[in-house]
Amino acid sequence: METIRKHLNLLSLFAVLYLAFLYVPVLLLPLFSFNDNIYVTLPFKGFTLKWYANLLANSSLQSALWASVKVGIGVAILSTFLGLLAARAMTRYRLPFRRSIYALIMLPLVIPYMVIGVSTLVILRRGLDMDLSLWTVGASHVLITVPLSMLVLMARMEGFDRSLEEASRDLGDTAWRSFRRVTLPLVMPGIVSSLLLCFITSFDEYLLAFFLAGSDSTLPIFIFSSLRFPSKIPDVLALGSLILMVSIVLVVFAEWLRRRGVSGSDSSVI
Repeated sequence: METIRKHLNLLSLFAVLYLAFLYVPVLLLPLFSFNDNIYVTLPFKGFTLKWYANLLANSSLQSALWASVKVGIGVAILSTFLGLLAARAMTRYRLPFRRSIYALIMLPLVIPYMVIGVSTLVILRRGLDMDLSLWTVGASHVLITVPLSMLVLMARMEGFDRSLEEASRDLGDTAWRSFRRVTLPLVMPGIVSSLLLCFITSFDEYLLAFFLAGSDSTLPIFIFSSLRFPSKIPDVLALGSLILMVSIVLVVFAEWLRRRGVSGSDSSVI
């Protein structure tokens, strides 16, 4: 018993240290964004909001932010749509070579992004002679987010009773009407989760955008380029703080939808 207690104490200590290492820098980000000093150091020089005011006057940052938002929204919608189709095919039909198809769809998750970026760049520029733009960035992001979407939606589709769809078909609904009236409401929490996951993945992705953006700039590219100049670091801290607050709101919203979906599924089973 004493040995088990020691092991539990060691695991608890490891968990606390791990969480501190993971979240303390994130929590310090808003704190330093109010410091009236271009250097991230202690003690604080003074309280200021000028770094947040600089965000409103920085047209390059706003352009990069808007570019990432546009790409992220487009990628989230398209990837979720394709992931929904793939998840339905995987969970509702007996496909030939099902495991091989599943492995091919999942392949982008295990290939390094650098390899995907270089190979996509060669194909687009040398093979298809396409100009690099936000469209090429979005296409590469769809490639890496469709597997994520499919995993989320497959888990959701396998989590409710298929007899509900069968009962709808027995009552005279067409396949499309049964999907729209029965399946879609039940998987809606998964769809929302997929949209958020795909959007955040695209919004945060740097390496593929670096290879494929051309003269355009997404927010990660802008941030990485700004970190070379100490005078721009406070603006990046202020921007990171705003993104952190938006992310917390999105996580809370997603968790609320998940719990609502679980309670809805339980009540439908009853």
